[in-house]
Amino acid sequence: MRSVRAVPGRREADSRSWLRGAPPPRSVRALPLVLLVFVCVVTLVAPEPLDIGFLLGAIPPLAVLSYGPLTTAVLGVLVIALQHVRVFHLDHPGNTDLLTISFVALLSVFVSYVRSRRDAQLDLERTVAEAAQRAVAPPLPPRVGPVRCTGLYRAAQRGTLVGGDFYDVRAGRVGIRAVMGDVQGHGLSAVATVASLLGAFREAVLDQPDLPSVAACLDRRLLVDSGDARLGELFATVVLLEFAPDARTVRIIVCGSPAPVLLQDGKATEVQVTPGTPLGLGLPQGGGYDETTCRLQRGDRLFLASDGIWEARDSTGAFYPLVDRLPRLADDDPEVMTERVWTDLVEHCGSVRDDVTMLLLAPEPKP
Repeated sequence: MRSVRAVPGRREADSRSWLRGAPPPRSVRALPLVLLVFVCVVTLVAPEPLDIGFLLGAIPPLAVLSYGPLTTAVLGVLVIALQHVRVFHLDHPGNTDLLTISFVALLSVFVSYVRSRRDAQLDLERTVAEAAQRAVAPPLPPRVGPVRCTGLYRAAQRGTLVGGDFYDVRAGRVGIRAVMGDVQGHGLSAVATVASLLGAFREAVLDQPDLPSVAACLDRRLLVDSGDARLGELFATVVLLEFAPDARTVRIIVCGSPAPVLLQDGKATEVQVTPGTPLGLGLPQGGGYDETTCRLQRGDRLFLASDGIWEARDSTGAFYPLVDRLPRLADDDPEVMTERVWTDLVEHCGSVRDDVTMLLLAPEPKP
């Protein structure tokens, strides 16, 4: 399992580093011009001619890192021209120096052209991949009926938006239903299973009368997919919730996953619910899980966290104290609260080694 150095607050920013496909930073883009100015200034102020013209030969290769072939060619021509400007005292290069620098400049233009074409292709492929991944797990709406909701997901595999964890909130004929789960595997290898379970959940929200029936549908979906020899045996841990139409009560069942945390009257407590077995074991239709009902009032929050949060540890091996931290991280804005938890988790652990998922549900019961 890969270790990812976590950086908070990157929901809208490009989370890739420069070496992983992000545009080069300004400092890198400025390198060719900085070196050019440095050589020119040093040769002008030096009391005697300096033999540092060879440094100009590094400018075209540096330009390859940030610029296209046209800009690289312009800088290459400028480098060759500066070698002949007497005022800079660049020691009058001979034919060998000129040929070497000219060859490096020409080769840099070719490499810049190839890099630009490859970057354009990679950007297109990344855009298509992001669109496909967001189609599998689209962003949550800020409100579903009387329930405000927000989710946050950070994948252990860099560069992916969808991995082994998932969540969704949907309105059905019996109320608002939510799911958060963790499938076997991580990263791109788990995307197919996530897509299958989310599709089954969305269908069950419309058709099934209660949560045990929804769980049975998801379990059956995994059993069918496990029959595919390419996927092998599959299982998933899931939490299912069902809010009444007036949001005054919520029903909860747990299928091998950590129980939700209820924030009420400034205190955080784990909901007491008997955990069932993970999905994918062939449970009977409409049975196999105990259901817990909680009464809610305005201002309550239900916080669902994946194993990546509950099992996160610091350098000393101490687990992240989620229940103790939640009251002081609470905020009226669910999105602000999830970002606070993420930032606090990063400060506690430093290095996050598993997919991190959280789902915050803020019901607003009707008076």
